[in-house]
Amino acid sequence: HGAQGFDSSPQSQLPSARCPAPCSSMMSLCPALIAFAGLLFAHAAAAEGSGTKSTNIKYHTGITREEKWKTTGHTGMTLWMTGLSGSGKSTISVALEHALVTGQPKPYFVYRLDGDNLRFGLNKDLGFSPSDRKENVRLVAEVARLFNEAGAIVIAGLISPYAADRDFAREVHKNASLPFMEVYIEAPLSVVESRDPKGLYKKARAGEIKGFTGIDAPYEVPEKPELLIRTDLNSVGAAVNLILTKLDSVGVHLARSFRPLPDEVEESDEDVGCKAPGF
Repeated sequence: HGAQGFDSSPQSQLPSARCPAPCSSMMSLCPALIAFAGLLFAHAAAAEGSGTKSTNIKYHTGITREEKWKTTGHTGMTLWMTGLSGSGKSTISVALEHALVTGQPKPYFVYRLDGDNLRFGLNKDLGFSPSDRKENVRLVAEVARLFNEAGAIVIAGLISPYAADRDFAREVHKNASLPFMEVYIEAPLSVVESRDPKGLYKKARAGEIKGFTGIDAPYEVPEKPELLIRTDLNSVGAAVNLILTKLDSVGVHLARSFRPLPDEVEESDEDVGCKAPGF
């Protein structure tokens, strides 16, 4: 069942794009280090709220997030990409990351939290039971919040099949007065099965994988996502531009607007087929 819950792509298969100028990379290094430091304290920060097991602790404040956001030129926020395995979450997330970092006049500070990648480290002790999935979402939500505080636009790509878990992720951001956008990456089951980039649907149908989302485990469809993208009807570029337009409308940037992505974008082998028929 290994990587069933996520749509990651090998680094060598990322869409090609020009690199930002060295000076821009250096300018974005400071907030990146701040966010990484925050990541190391994710569990401690999560304990600040109710239900904490620790006692005799105190939350320490420092530079305000507003001051940090001034260094990036935009606010922090989270894009929560949810959908079935093979729906296109990873392909779109990587393309969006490139559009924001390398496709704009000035790079945005972006961090992509990919479900597979996190299971190599932070969440490597979690499986795919409902309780493990719940803890997986909790950790990702808290880490995303910390990155937001540092000024990062976080692209979190997880199947996150349970509505209650996604609602919890939203609540984490709402309680911190941080923008949260649920993006439902939708494709019919027949389409994702035909793509089957990891061969997991075939194994699930053969009974080799149990509890596979969409086959013998539920996926609770988002009722009111901020954005719904049909990847069987939209190309990768069109999907990214829908997200950029939505980001423009919520006012993430402080004093600029997004440059749209060309409609045709190189795809990774992951989530193959994420484009409209005829493209």
